[in-house]
Formats: sequence, C-alpha cells, structure tokens
Amino acid sequence: MPAPLISNAAARRLFLDRHALAEQPAGPAKGDDLLALIDRLGFVQLDSINTVERAHHMILFARRTAYRPENLARLHDRDRKLFEHWTHDASIIPVSFFPHWRLRFARDEARLRERWAKWHGEGFDTQFDAVLEEVARRGPVSTADVGEAEERSSGGWWDWNPSKIALEYLWRVGRLSVVRRDAFRKIYDLTERVVPGEHLAPVPEPWQTVDWACNAAIDRLGFATSGEIAAFLAKVTPAEAKDWCAAALRRGEIVEVGVEDVDGQVRRSFARPGFGAGSDLPDPPGRIRILSPFDPALRDRNRAERLFGFHYRIEVFVPEAKRKYGYYVFPVLEGARIIGRIDMKADRQSDRLAVRAFWPEAGIRMGPQRRDRLEAELDRMARFAGVSRIDLAPDWLRETLA
Repeated sequence: MPAPLISNAAARRLFLDRHALAEQPAGPAKGDDLLALIDRLGFVQLDSINTVERAHHMILFARRTAYRPENLARLHDRDRKLFEHWTHDASIIPVSFFPHWRLRFARDEARLRERWAKWHGEGFDTQFDAVLEEVARRGPVSTADVGEAEERSSGGWWDWNPSKIALEYLWRVGRLSVVRRDAFRKIYDLTERVVPGEHLAPVPEPWQTVDWACNAAIDRLGFATSGEIAAFLAKVTPAEAKDWCAAALRRGEIVEVGVEDVDGQVRRSFARPGFGAGSDLPDPPGRIRILSPFDPALRDRNRAERLFGFHYRIEVFVPEAKRKYGYYVFPVLEGARIIGRIDMKADRQSDRLAVRAFWPEAGIRMGPQRRDRLEAELDRMARFAGVSRIDLAPDWLRETLA
C-alpha cells in the first residue's frame, strides 16, 4: 500500500500550523501564555544582531504582536520557567525540558574536552575548579568579573582567556547556568541556584531522553525525516533517530508519508497517524509578517527551499561588495507563501525604520493591496522597534533577482 501523499500546499499549511504561523498573531504574550507558545515551538533561538530587534524577540513578535522583550526576560530571569542552552545554537528553552538536557551535558563533557584541548591548547582546563569555586562564593558573574589578570595571546574574538573558557565550558556541561543577560552578556551562576528543584532532580535514562526528543521533534514539525528529527533539538544522533523511527513505525506511533516539494518531487518522511494530510487545516491568514532569519520555520534552509521554493543564505559574513541582497535581510511571509525579503534597519538615533530594499520572489506582483499590507507590517515593526516613522528609500521596491 503506497504511503499517503501530503501535497505541497497541505504540507505548508501543516508545517506553518506547527510553527504557530497559521493563525492570526493575536492574544496574550506574557506569563504562562508566552511559555505555552515557546513550548509549542520547542525553543527560541538567541542571536546578538540587533538590526531591527534581536532574533528571539522577532520570532515571538511574528506570532504575537502583543509581545514585548521584557515579557521574555521576566519569564526567564524572575520566574525561572525558561533556561538557556544549546539546541543547534544558543536558545531559550522551557525549563521543564531541563532533565532531558542531562544527556547533552554528559556527551558535551567528553566531546568538548577533546575538541577544546585542540582549540585552546594544553592546559585549557586549568581554571575550571577555581572558577567554579569563585562562582559558588561570589554568586552570579560574567566574563568581565573573572580572570582580569589573565592575558590573551592575540585578543581575537575566539581567543578566550582561561577563565572565559572555564565559564563557557562549565555552562555547556551543565555545572553553571545563565541566570540572565546584561546587554546580551551572559551572567552565570551555579545551576542548583538557577534551575528549580523539581526540574533539577530527575535524571532520565539515555533511552528515555532519546524517546522524548524524537517525540518532541515529530510533534513540532508535523512531518520529518529521521535526519530532521535528530537535528530538531540536536540532542540525539542520526543513528538514534533512525532507530527510533523504525521502532515507532513498528509500534504504530508514526506512519510513512510522502511530502510533495514545491518542484513536485516527493520526499519520504514520517508523521503521526491521522495527521489529516494537512487538508483539514485552513489556509493561514493573508496578512504579511516579517520573519527573523533564525525563525524556527526557516532554520533548516534546505527544508525551506524544498517546501517554499525560498533560497536564503545570510550574508553577515560576506564582504559588502559581494553581497547579493544585504548584511541582514529578513524573509517576508504572506499566508502560506514566502513572497520576498527586505533589507531594513531601526535607526533609533534618528527615530526611524530605514527600509533600503524589498525584493519580491519570482511570480510575486507588488500591486497596491499587497504593497499596503507590507507597509502595514512595516508600521507594526517600527512600533515594535521603538521608532516612530518609516523611511522608504526612493527605489525600495526592487525587481526579482535571479
């Protein structure tokens, strides 16, 4: 019997529904409601670039226009309902997930010691015990508070002093936790003083964490290959995800499906039984949303290209003369289509959102109604960024680039 087929249109609806982008971005965006949204997504990636707002704030604003950055800080810093650690990158995660990060801590401890010995050289771990004792004695510290007398050989971005290495390593292996960020600088404290006791005590068996992580991935993606399941939280190996899929398939917990890409090719994936092939889901609202480049719906660039026909590569590290679009260009979603990308920056000194260019995707016409919807979203984005006016460059509406 052939696997059921999820058409490309239905796959987009299902995928956007799982990522909270198939509904109006309305409703409360603080306290337990905000926590429920983050739990639904699984994590929210952190990023330091503040062209308009930082990535984590834009991710949440795209789903709840009532969201404000202080709501996230309160949930993490005061209420302790979130913690910060790595998925595929540094992320904000529901603290109820913390017990399942113990497998990541244990694996990182072995992996990072070997890798960092090559990176930082012999004796890179000389300050581990001393830094841990200093944090225990002093309380929360940043990299500026430890190792003041230590020298760096070159002063490069990744040329850390021994105490900086110690703080980062002890955080990666779970001995320290981020208690808050000050101007985006991590402030560390002992994990037992940060993570609530009910989440600190449980120590799941490795197989329990693998089962939990794979279930969490398939539920939040809607459909996925075993590789995408492994990559979602970056906690299990591809082999573990592959074995889990085989076992879950035998148990009837998942089924094989075919997912149609935008070019008509069909990709073998897995989904929950009774997933409805996406046909029972309504079309997402037609309003326009500007997304962070690190939005969880777009984090997997290859999947975004297969599903939406949207090729995106961030050009932050590309020399300016070689950039195709711009330093930090934002994808633009309309309903279930990615219709273009926009280069903009919040200039708070001059109180304006400066829009340099919008490039539509192939086949997208910028008629008056679509342009009005885009400008309405720019108005919302300007208010969110704390500026009062929009400054459109004379040639801001560009032609599609091949």
